[in-house]
Amino acid sequence: MDSTTSRRRKFRAIFISDIHLGTRHCQAELFTEFMDKHESDRVYLIGDVVDGWRLKKSWYWPQTHEAAVQMILKKARAGVHITYIPGNHDEFVRQYAGRRIKGVEIRDRVIHKTTDGRRYLVTHGDQYDVVIQNAKWLAYLGDCFYEFALSTNTWLNWVRGRIGLKYWSLGAFAKRHVKSFVNIIGNFETVVAEEVRGQKLDGVICGHIHHAMSRETNGIHYVNTGDWVESCTAVVEHHDGTLEVLYWEELSQELEHYSEPVLDPKYDDRVS
Repeated sequence: MDSTTSRRRKFRAIFISDIHLGTRHCQAELFTEFMDKHESDRVYLIGDVVDGWRLKKSWYWPQTHEAAVQMILKKARAGVHITYIPGNHDEFVRQYAGRRIKGVEIRDRVIHKTTDGRRYLVTHGDQYDVVIQNAKWLAYLGDCFYEFALSTNTWLNWVRGRIGLKYWSLGAFAKRHVKSFVNIIGNFETVVAEEVRGQKLDGVICGHIHHAMSRETNGIHYVNTGDWVESCTAVVEHHDGTLEVLYWEELSQELEHYSEPVLDPKYDDRVS
């Protein structure tokens, strides 16, 4: 058996958001690698797959980004059910909701039912962001700050690398420690959970805030897919219905040392 095939992991469904193709900080190569090494019956692309905001300002579309798109289309041709739910950065795609283009189904939102019978709202999440809904100009300003933080990271981590230090993310640090960011994330999770409870669903799988998470929020299972700019995370459903957050950069290093599929508990964010 080919060693690459033997390392390919199989799931019932894969959920990915916030790839931000069309930006210089997109981890397109890692996304393509992740998709190549994982198989599933379904793939949900949960918004901000393409960054229309950034592309309007300046066109950036290298071959690695085209390869990421072709990987998605390859999955569709192979019979994988691909559902694309646009977000705020690729809101231009929302006009095609209800259509199937090149094997990719475009929807505003869907309900995903796990093997064990739980029902999850699958949506990007920007409709629950009070900034996006009430002060879009502020969202654009925040996007500019985020771009600045990522650019700063590039130089900062070049210096850190020269002195033997590991990668460090300014954006991730801010989300964990700066009070305003922590409050924004907490408020977002609360609003989403309340919406799902009102629909009598078991949980929600979303993206938008670039903060991967799987936890109970007032009786609702809140799952966030994270992003493919800094954290390179995705959510998968195992064949028993368990949902798990995967951190690809770390997991890919683990898989290089095994010839069979591996599930390591330290990557398991499932709720007990």
